[in-house]
Amino acid sequence: IKNYYAEKQPAEKLKLIEELASKEATAMVGDGINDAPSLSRANIGVSLSSGTEIAIQSAEVVLLNGKLSSLVDAHRLSKTTLTTIKQNLFWAFFYNVMVIPLAAIGLLNPMIAALAMAFSDVIVVGNSIRLKYRPLTKG
Repeated sequence: IKNYYAEKQPAEKLKLIEELASKEATAMVGDGINDAPSLSRANIGVSLSSGTEIAIQSAEVVLLNGKLSSLVDAHRLSKTTLTTIKQNLFWAFFYNVMVIPLAAIGLLNPMIAALAMAFSDVIVVGNSIRLKYRPLTKG
């Protein structure tokens, strides 16, 4: 977090978010009716589950436990998820680039290629399941 702003009027919030969002990635955290327009204009709108219904509907992320510290966990989870997606794309791409052509030109038995495909799928699914069990706290 580089900068934060607080205690702004709804129109000021919206103007500020529009200016910032046009230049760089911007997050807005709010829980009230007056926050809804700014939440929807920010790149990432965050609301607390204890907030108003319109704030919750306007936000992309809702912190269910009502603690702002969960925002740090959500950020860590998003970074870990992006890394996992890249790893999964690598495994899928590796299989498609290496194994399928070898089987197509006859250098690899099609049964082995099918087993490699199943193994590739297991790796991708297993790698994704790790997200559920990976601790979010640092240290």
